[in-house]
Amino acid sequence: MPMSPRLLPSTPFAVSLVLTVSLALAGCGGGPTPTTFDLSAPRDFGKLTGSRAAIVVNEPTTVQTLDSDRMIVKDSSGSLSFLGGAQWADRVPKLVQIRLIQTFENGSRIASVSRPGERIVPDYQLNTDIRAFNIDAASGSAVVEITAKLVTDRTGHIQRAKLFSARVPAGAVDGSGAAQALDQALSQVLIQIVRWAA
Repeated sequence: MPMSPRLLPSTPFAVSLVLTVSLALAGCGGGPTPTTFDLSAPRDFGKLTGSRAAIVVNEPTTVQTLDSDRMIVKDSSGSLSFLGGAQWADRVPKLVQIRLIQTFENGSRIASVSRPGERIVPDYQLNTDIRAFNIDAASGSAVVEITAKLVTDRTGHIQRAKLFSARVPAGAVDGSGAAQALDQALSQVLIQIVRWAA
């Protein structure tokens, strides 16, 4: 499903988004080491008028299957499986948290953004939940769905909440194609969240 043009980066940075690290074989058996891929924080979406608020971005919650460094493929029956020969550089929730913080910083969106435990007294906490982060084999698309809640730190009151999603054609369902498509879909979602959390 094509996204609105304004949500897409204005330069072809997506070509270089995925960092591929080819790990050498350990030489002690066990088969080849999976190729490791990273996720990116969008940069070229323009600086946005921000607020003076300080925000803490918590690590996203998710189901156990997605709380790993493995790439997930969902078939037409809804079954989930790991994509062989490929892995992420870290657990998906931790990578998403880091890239979301960096996207806020790249857009100069708010006065202060940090992770928990960095001695920042926040005005708000951003709580997210990763509902989908997988390749949909039936449509050949990368699917990313993340819900976000902006919570007042002192009262715990939810100021706003919304579901964000993106789909990007994956082409070949292999490590490189899956990683690049998921990275592009995540970038679209991260930009949506940053714009929304004004």
